[in-house]
Amino acid sequence: MESRSDNFKWFGEGFDGFPKILPDDCVQYALYIIDAKLSDFDVRQQLRTIQTAANALCKTLLNEFIWQRDPFDLELVQQDGRSFLQGQTNFGDSVEDEWLVVYLLRELSRKFRHSWIRVFDSDGEFLLIEAADALPKWLNPDVAENRVWINDGKLLIIPKLPKPKKARPEALNLDNALTFIQDRKDNLLHSPSIDSEAFYRLQKYPAQIKASLHHAMITIPRKLAYVLHEDAAYISPAVEAFYLRDPISLRPLQSHQPSTLFFDPKDFVTVSVKFTKVGYAQLKGQDFQTPPAWAAYFPRDPETRVHSGSEMGMKVTCGFEMLLSDPQNVDKKPVREMKLLLEDLDAGEERLPLDDEILKWDRIQDDESWLDIDFSDFDKELSGRLTLDQLGQGTGFGDKTAQENLRKMVARFEKFVNEDDGAAEDADFLDDTDNDDTTNSSGKTGSDSSGGEEVGKEVEFDEDRFASMMRDMMGLPAATTPDNAQRPVSKVDSGLPVQGGNGSIDEEKEIRGAMDEIEDELRQAGALSLDPLSEEKVAIQEVLSPSTAAARVSSATTVSNSPRSSEAFPDEGCSAGDAELNIDLDQVRDLLRGFSVTS
Repeated sequence: MESRSDNFKWFGEGFDGFPKILPDDCVQYALYIIDAKLSDFDVRQQLRTIQTAANALCKTLLNEFIWQRDPFDLELVQQDGRSFLQGQTNFGDSVEDEWLVVYLLRELSRKFRHSWIRVFDSDGEFLLIEAADALPKWLNPDVAENRVWINDGKLLIIPKLPKPKKARPEALNLDNALTFIQDRKDNLLHSPSIDSEAFYRLQKYPAQIKASLHHAMITIPRKLAYVLHEDAAYISPAVEAFYLRDPISLRPLQSHQPSTLFFDPKDFVTVSVKFTKVGYAQLKGQDFQTPPAWAAYFPRDPETRVHSGSEMGMKVTCGFEMLLSDPQNVDKKPVREMKLLLEDLDAGEERLPLDDEILKWDRIQDDESWLDIDFSDFDKELSGRLTLDQLGQGTGFGDKTAQENLRKMVARFEKFVNEDDGAAEDADFLDDTDNDDTTNSSGKTGSDSSGGEEVGKEVEFDEDRFASMMRDMMGLPAATTPDNAQRPVSKVDSGLPVQGGNGSIDEEKEIRGAMDEIEDELRQAGALSLDPLSEEKVAIQEVLSPSTAAARVSSATTVSNSPRSSEAFPDEGCSAGDAELNIDLDQVRDLLRGFSVTS
C-alpha cells in the first residue's frame, strides 16, 4: 500500500478505488529483490529466506521486548506481477518502535545485499526529514516518494532526471523507481553525511532495545499474575485500554459485585511486571478513581498505595478488565489468548501459581528517575550550560537518550537560525519561481541594487523618519515638539544616514526622488483626493503621524508653505480649513509594498 495516491479518478473516468492513505502512527516497509536474471520463483525463494532470517533476528534481539502496539512482521505478497515482502507496524505513542523497525530493516539489508528496502510513515519519507540539513535543494516532499532506498546498510537516493535548467523534478512512481535501480544502479546518490543524519537515532541500538523497557513491582490479583507470566506482552494492550478509556468501557468496573469481574480484587500478590517506558508513564500520570468493587480492598492512605504498588496494580488490573470486557476487542489475538487461559483455569486444566513459585520469578524494580524533570536542568540543556562533569554524572532531566535527542534538536535549530547562506538560499528559490517580481526598474535585482555590503543586514524601520517623509510627500505640516520647535531639522534629526561627502547628499536625493514617485502613483491611483475635513480622516491622519494633539490642531488650521503643499491643494477656492487629504489606506499599503519590492 502506498502512502498516497495522486492519480485519483472519479466514476466514469476509470474509477479504481479511493486513495489509500497510511493511518497515523504507522510505519510501512517493503523489501524487494531486484535482479533481472532471476525468475519470479527464484525471487520468492530468496524472499522466504529473508523472511526466515528476519524471524530469527527478532527472536535474538527481541526475546524480551514488548511492542507498544503491533510487532515487526514481514509477509510475502504478490502485486502487479511482482513478489516482495511487506509489513506494517502501528507504533502508537512509542516512536522508538518505529526506529526499531528501521534498525531491523537496516540489519537485514546488510545481511542480504541484493535486497532493496523502502520504509515510510504517514509523514512520508521520514528518513529524509531526519537528514533535512544534508539534502540537495531539489529533494522536497513533493518528489521524494519512491526515491529513498536502503541497501547494504546505506541510504541511497534516486537522482532527478536530466531536465531543462529551471524545470522542477517530477514525482517518481514505484515501477519507474525499480526500473532505475535495476538499469542504473551506479547512478544512485549516496552521501555519508546524509547517512549519519538519517540513521542518527540508530546509533544507540541494539542497547536501546532493553533501555526502552521498565520493570516495576506492583500488587495485582494472583489470576492476573498468572496471565502476565504466560506472556508479558499482554501488558501493552491493557495499558492502552486503560489510557484510552471512555464511559462505556468503564461500565464493567461500576459493578459492586466483584464476582462479575474477570479478575476479582482479592488474593493479591506482588510481582515484577515489565512495561514499555511509554506505557508506564501513561499509567503513572493518570488520575483514576477507585472502582466500587475495589473500595474494600484498596489502601486508603495514598503513600501506602504508592509504596506497596497497589495503585499501579489497580490501574493495570482495571486495564485488563476493560480490555477483556469490550466487545470491540473480541477478535484481537491477545484477547482471544487470554480468554482461553482463563477458561482453562475455570475448567481446572490449569492451576494458579503458589507463593513459593512466584518468589522464584524475576523481582526487578527499575529506577524511576527518568520520569523526573528538573526544569532548571531542562533550561540548562536547552542553553547548553551543563558542564562536562555534570553530563558525565548524569545530571539533567530524563534519561541519556532524551538528553542527546534534545541537544541535537537544539543544535539543528541553532544551525538553521544562524546559517550564513539562509538568505541567499531563499533568494535563489525566489529567483527560480518568480524572477520577474524581484527586478526593479533599472534592471537590477533586489539584492544587487542595495550593494553587496548590505546583504544579510537586519532590516530596520525608523518610524519617525517614515512619518516625516509621509508628511512632506502629502503636503502636511511638520509636527513640532518642544525638542525640535526652535531648531531646524538636520539630516541626523530626520533619520537620514550621515556618511559624509557627496554620498549622503546623493542618498538623500534618491530617497526624495523615490518619495516623489510614490506620490505620483498615489495620485494616479486615486489614493489622494480632496475632501472636507472629518473626524474619521483626522483619525487616519493621526495614525500616519505619530504626533499627538498638537499636530492635529496644526493640520486642521494651517497649510504648509512647501511646494508639495501647493501641489496638493491646486484649487484656490478651497481654503486650508475646508480641505483635507482623503487617504485610501489599502491602496497606500499595496503601493508601498510594491515599492519595497522594486526599490
